[in-house]
Amino acid sequence: MASRPTPAAPPRGVPQKPGLMLPMRVWDVPVRLFHWALVALLLTSWISIEFANNLRIHMLAGEAILALLLFRLVWGFVGSETSRFSHFLGNPFHAVTHLMHMTKKEPDTQVGHNAAGGWMVLVMLLVLLSQVSLGLIIADEESFIEAPLNHLVGADWGAWAKKQHRLLFTGIQIMIALHLLAIASYAVLKRHDLVRPMVTGKKRLPAATPQPRMVSLYVALAILAVAALAVWVLVTRV
Repeated sequence: MASRPTPAAPPRGVPQKPGLMLPMRVWDVPVRLFHWALVALLLTSWISIEFANNLRIHMLAGEAILALLLFRLVWGFVGSETSRFSHFLGNPFHAVTHLMHMTKKEPDTQVGHNAAGGWMVLVMLLVLLSQVSLGLIIADEESFIEAPLNHLVGADWGAWAKKQHRLLFTGIQIMIALHLLAIASYAVLKRHDLVRPMVTGKKRLPAATPQPRMVSLYVALAILAVAALAVWVLVTRV
């Protein structure tokens, strides 16, 4: 029996047919809600003090941000697979290597944060946590401003905290600008859409990609409730 002829290899320069790509859930509801709620609260915090001079709204927004940050830190250990620090924090040198290939166009097969984005997330969380912590101890004798926890540190430390709070906000603005620049760069240079998955929770990945494990929304709600209660106790009972 004659053997079947071997298929001829495609000519050089002819693009290969990509493998099957299927929509897959990579971000859970808690992470997406955290992300967009944080955006809204940061805007509220900035507008309320910069344009409306409404300290009450500013402080309420800060306390809400603190509750969200506490939730996200816990969720980074017990949450869905792509939200865990162990999933997206690796060797820092890998982040540098990733950034060195920013101009290389290639399919987006990353499940969750990439090597550079993961470290950026951690830095942003820690900076925001520092910012709201400073906000809790601020004092300004001229404008009679006294944050809920200023009594623990006194007026001198409160005045120092106010200066650092303003200075750190400039750093946060720079980080936000870099974040937006990174999103635009991925869209232009690599043709990767990083916004849509954070809205829908899904992105198209190779069919053989394992589905990330997701944790129940009820677990997230319980953690958020505990975080909110902890912040309330901190600002009203301590």
